[in-house]
Amino acid sequence: MKKLIKNNVHWIGKIDWELTEFHGSDFSINHGSSQNAYLIQEEKTVLIDTVWEPHSNEFIENLKSEIDLKKIDYIIVNHGEIDHSGALPALLAEIPDTPIYCTKNGVKSLIGQFHHPEWNYNVVKTGDTLDIGNGKKLIFVEMPMLHWPDSMATYMTEDNILFSNDAFGQHFAVGELFNDYADQCILWEQAMKYYANILNPFSTLVARKIDEVVGLNLPIDIIATSHGVIWREDPLKIIHKYAEWAKEYKEDQITILYDSMWNSTQKLAHAIASELQELSPATRVKVLNVAKTDKNDGMTEIFRSRAIAVGSPTISNEIMNSVAGWLHFIKDLKFRGKKAAVFGAYGWSGEGNKILRGALTDAGFEVVEPEIKVNWNPEEEDLLKARELAVELLK
Repeated sequence: MKKLIKNNVHWIGKIDWELTEFHGSDFSINHGSSQNAYLIQEEKTVLIDTVWEPHSNEFIENLKSEIDLKKIDYIIVNHGEIDHSGALPALLAEIPDTPIYCTKNGVKSLIGQFHHPEWNYNVVKTGDTLDIGNGKKLIFVEMPMLHWPDSMATYMTEDNILFSNDAFGQHFAVGELFNDYADQCILWEQAMKYYANILNPFSTLVARKIDEVVGLNLPIDIIATSHGVIWREDPLKIIHKYAEWAKEYKEDQITILYDSMWNSTQKLAHAIASELQELSPATRVKVLNVAKTDKNDGMTEIFRSRAIAVGSPTISNEIMNSVAGWLHFIKDLKFRGKKAAVFGAYGWSGEGNKILRGALTDAGFEVVEPEIKVNWNPEEEDLLKARELAVELLK
């Protein structure tokens, strides 16, 4: 069933209430999600994006109930990832010669995934336009690495709608579609989680692209994303948030991350937290056992933090696998402008802190000199070292 967005523009996507993971199992979904596609019916009929392949039959049947598929004049593919393009093979089997508008990299993506070089591809770049009648046109804006090289956004004149694809989205199922209907706490939590886990590595590009989009001086009344809410109430607020998040974002928060075999490293984590809370009551302190914490939610806490402390015992001359996996992900996300400290217990060889320090330095953190390294179970004087470490993190 299509839902009205504005004038002759309708939503024709899929609310996926049961979705619990994304990008394979790499991204956790807490509140469902949506795959947003849009139908424009001016003098020309335009379909903007589709849905994931498992929902393609449902999607096409919904389209058929609204229009004759042969009346679709153009298909816009803002991004070739299969959660947006998955229904294309089934759709184009019915309307095979329909023109597809996408970036040059979009052609590569679609051919690489679906093996249909014969589709009617039309390559567009920033500033190119497509007349859809009634005095309206679509303007294309390339958005490379937000978050694939093929990404672009499409702007509709007169109705002032920016179809932004993955930019400004979030994994959040909202049946009423619009941001003013959504639970605001969940909405902003999920918007930050989406940015921190998917877009943060490209923050420099995000900042440049926002400047470019703003520089086009296009009035924006609605931002129609490909996941989550459609921004119609103060839509520029999410753009301003992205601009803020793209500039080495941090709050007055310190997050302690650890795993522990027999609780020695855990005792150190709790001691550091206590010292931080005593020294700076206004600072938000969070303690996460990485083996028991969702990694995407954990990365969102790191994104919020101005500093982190990471702890692991030494095991087989290495750190624990759980901590090593988190450190690899932390490096992938390219956090900048944050401090870090290391701590851990050991029984025999004690390489853990050195490994932690090297990994955090490689990930772009400023690692402070004080550390806590405890042989076996910490004694009182070991726990007192937590204050020195906390002082350095708070500077």
